[in-house]
Amino acid sequence: MNIRLLSCDAAKPDQRAIMKTLEEIADGMNSADAREFTNILLDGTAVDIEVSFNTSSAFRKLRKLGIDYEIVE
Repeated sequence: MNIRLLSCDAAKPDQRAIMKTLEEIADGMNSADAREFTNILLDGTAVDIEVSFNTSSAFRKLRKLGIDYEIVE
């Protein structure tokens, strides 16, 4: 399943927590990619990730971090 991360609405986004979450939920995501995607997201640009397992847990983690997302068909 492809997910587009649109923005982060948290007052003080926890960059480290976002990076760790991306590493955990996205397929084939390493720490360097997670750092880059986090920086792009926090700069206000949407990023696409692929999640192939335990999507309900991924959605819950994204909501907890204040990240808006949409499912891309």
